[in-house]
Amino acid sequence: MQKRTLKTAVMVAHDLAATAAAVVLTFVFRFQGELLAERLHALPLLLPPFLAYAGLIYAWFKLYRTKWRFASLPDLAGIVRAASVMALTLLVLDYVLVSANLHGFYFFGKIAILLYWVLQVFLLGGPRLAFRYLKYARSRQSHARTATTPTLLLGRGADIETVLRAIESGSVKRLSPKGILSPRADEAGQMMRGVPVLGGFRDLERVVADLGNRGLPVRRLVATPSALAPESEPDDLIARARRLGLPLARVTSLGEGMRDAELAPLEIEDLLLRPTVAIDRPRLEGFLSGARVVVTGGGGSIGSEICARAVAFGASALLVIENSEPALHGVLNSPALLQAEADVQGAIADIRDRERLSAVIAAFRPTHVFHAAALKQVPYLERDWAEGIKTNVFGSINVAEATVAAGARALVMISTDKAIEPVSQLGVTKRFAEMVAQALDAEQAGSDATRLIAVRFGNVLGSVGSVVPVFKAQIARGGPLTVTHPEMVRYFMTVREASDLVLTAASHADAEGRGATGEQRAAVYVLKMGQPVRIRELAERMIRLAGFEPGEDIEIQVTGARPGERLNEILFAREEPRVQLDGIDGVMAAKPVFADRTVLEGWILRLRAAVEAGDRGAAEAVFEEAIPDFRHRTRSVPKADAPAAPAQAVAATL
Repeated sequence: MQKRTLKTAVMVAHDLAATAAAVVLTFVFRFQGELLAERLHALPLLLPPFLAYAGLIYAWFKLYRTKWRFASLPDLAGIVRAASVMALTLLVLDYVLVSANLHGFYFFGKIAILLYWVLQVFLLGGPRLAFRYLKYARSRQSHARTATTPTLLLGRGADIETVLRAIESGSVKRLSPKGILSPRADEAGQMMRGVPVLGGFRDLERVVADLGNRGLPVRRLVATPSALAPESEPDDLIARARRLGLPLARVTSLGEGMRDAELAPLEIEDLLLRPTVAIDRPRLEGFLSGARVVVTGGGGSIGSEICARAVAFGASALLVIENSEPALHGVLNSPALLQAEADVQGAIADIRDRERLSAVIAAFRPTHVFHAAALKQVPYLERDWAEGIKTNVFGSINVAEATVAAGARALVMISTDKAIEPVSQLGVTKRFAEMVAQALDAEQAGSDATRLIAVRFGNVLGSVGSVVPVFKAQIARGGPLTVTHPEMVRYFMTVREASDLVLTAASHADAEGRGATGEQRAAVYVLKMGQPVRIRELAERMIRLAGFEPGEDIEIQVTGARPGERLNEILFAREEPRVQLDGIDGVMAAKPVFADRTVLEGWILRLRAAVEAGDRGAAEAVFEEAIPDFRHRTRSVPKADAPAAPAQAVAATL
């Protein structure tokens, strides 16, 4: 902080000195003899108030928000606007207060003021651009020494320029761009920051061969977001890259702009979704800046991403609660948390242990708690039903009560789309936990009371146990790919989308949702995931992306629906009224639907007794009372060989 203040002070001193120099040089260039001497004699009276005024103007136009090494056209535009205001001020003063009608002469005159404007823009902007060029030249020399990987960049001009700037600034290392392939024909033959556009994606084999013949063998391909857009035919691109044996990376980012650009291996799941839902980054930065965040189950695929996003958006402290020591060690030693400025801590604790959990959360004093710890694999929970109740119900109750007792502002409980009209132990335990959280939320009163909400996910691509990693492993073994039912459809989302949904829901619940009336108080949030995907079609596309043909190279087998599965998932229950979320795109919400707290307490006591006695029938009787749709679970999935509605009809129903 002290270093930043010193740098800002140096920039302010430079700009004020440049302003004084612009005024003096204007007089020297414009006037001579007695006219010049008279004006120089008046400088001690003129300059101090003028410099003070200039400092305010420069601050108003935010000239000190950007480092000089990143000076750009928007910064130059700010300098031009500031200099124009200064020149206009001189014009008004000269022609109104010191006009020829009052004093018989003009102190500046129009030509001198125009000259001052030119000098002011030059003296403010010139050093900034010179400093940037100096840093640019040094970074290019440094990059040239470390750039060891000949690379082709893939995408449109705007995206490519961002990557090239990131390479020049050192944010992306070791890449040596030898050429660009663009999906736009009109960009062929152009140069982008000294790198030629050698053709389109269909020219990949030719360009790689030409560069190899010139002694520049391409060793890597880097795809920008525009290269993965549907209109760019990314399936064909990835197939060509696989045939050439070239590793293909994609550009990703935790932040905005070239300084935060990152590369990640291109996975098949990156091509399976609709366009990713955009987030309101300033909203999340304002929400999490300085926050103290707890994440239960922080070592899992969803929990670890929530941790990374929380510190990226400015959380001041993070506590990761995990009952698995290897998982806790893994997330705490991830680059995102090791490089974070936040105070990152970890605690081994089980959410089933009420006393331990309460003590850990109370000692940390969180502002927000994200509850991602759960048991979620449907087949295991169907078999080990009591363990699901202990974790997903009793564990969630422990987290909710500990959060309220610690005085946190909000708890976000991770739920599932299987909680609506549940037919599985996963769905019914998650729905019951939602009801408990909503009952607790309704009891909270006051502007600083704890908000308790739930966020429902679809299937998260790449998470542990999701279908995509299973299909990838089956493809690697040569097949077959196993599909439980030919007409089964699911909603899909990325891990990043899931995490951002959690944070966005928390920001709404803690802001707009806090002051909402009962009719508009949102309790459940869901991402707009577009149309559901038929699992068989997903399997066929993954086989083709891997370079094989479904049914010829790799077979698809229908194994039959498992206990607890159904053909389609539902986002909201029939009795859940929707809530309009103004100003938040990509997210839907509904009002709470829950039982009286006294009734809930009775159900919880009966569940505890059923678990202790090992009586599954008694536990399911409680769930049937609390969630009547659970009674229909045995009729939820038709047999695989039975006639099924077309996928389009299922999607239309959803």
